[in-house]
Formats: sequence, C-alpha cells, structure tokens
Amino acid sequence: MTASRDIVVIVGSLRKESFNRKLALAAIDIAPPSLKLSIVEIGDLPMYNQDFEGPAVPATFTAFRDRVRRADGVLFFTPEYNRSVPGVVKNAIDVGSRPYGSNAWNAKPCAVISVSTGALGAFGANHHLRQSLVAVNMPTLQQPEAYIGGAEKLFDAQGKLIDSGTRDFLGKILQAFATWAERNAVT
Repeated sequence: MTASRDIVVIVGSLRKESFNRKLALAAIDIAPPSLKLSIVEIGDLPMYNQDFEGPAVPATFTAFRDRVRRADGVLFFTPEYNRSVPGVVKNAIDVGSRPYGSNAWNAKPCAVISVSTGALGAFGANHHLRQSLVAVNMPTLQQPEAYIGGAEKLFDAQGKLIDSGTRDFLGKILQAFATWAERNAVT
C-alpha cells in the first residue's frame, strides 16, 4: 500500500460532547500508517445558496472545496436526526458538489460510520447518507458496515474510547477502508 493517504474526516455532529467526534478522534489515534486522518470542520459553512456562486462565493466554501479536492478519500462520522443525516452533513455535501461541473467529491473513496446512543447505531442516517454519496459519485465502502450504538457507554470522562470491542471493530473498519482507498485511488 502507498504510505499516508490523506483522508478528510467529516463529523456530522457539532455538539461539544459529540460521540461522533470522540469516535473520529479515536480513529485518528488508531488509523493504520497508510492513512493520515484529519477532521475538516463543517460547522462554519453557510447554508448552500446558488446566489453565493460567482464573485460572491464565501471564502469558507472555497477553502472547504479545495481541501476536499486535495484529499485522497473521506470518512464520514454521522449521528441520526429524524432517520436522516444532520443538516450540516447534507450542507457540506451540497457545498462540495457545486457549482455544477466542479464536484470536489468526485470519485473520492469514502466510508460511513454512524454513531448513536440508540440500539440501531444510526442505521437510517448511514443509509440515507449513502444515497447522497451515489449522487456525488463517491465509491463507498460496503463492508464492513459500521453502525455503532450505545455510544454513551463507549467513552471515559475525558472522551477516550474505552470499549475494547468497539476499538477492535473500528480498527477493522479503518483497515478495510485503507484497502478500499488504495483500490479506488484517484489518479
């Protein structure tokens, strides 16, 4: 495998004590050497509006799109809101895919990891997000599927992942994603 693929991490929860952010930080700590993971913030992106294109494009849009374009792949960590993804995730996808013909997401290998306190591990959000990823032409890792429930029991008071089973599972997902990113590398 090629060393150090640059992987953008999108965290779909803006909450200070977000379980998704905690798991993303754990992923950064345990990622195989072939992946260099870095969180790219999406909370400061204005809601997408086509009127912002052209000379009025916000600097945050340009910086976000440029960062995604430079990446070798993307990992999404998302909670579930009303059987779907949070609005900030959908907004980030919209911002990155516009203007028409300039899709920053195009052909980037990706994976979806959904995290919630519920037993289903944000299953609905995971699958709903996959629908949008098809539309922006992102080859998405199919197996292992990553639905992580009971999130409130997985971390200590400092936010560190303490559940060994979840840590092992996350390691398997990251290894599978490393292989997927290599196989689907954009040249």
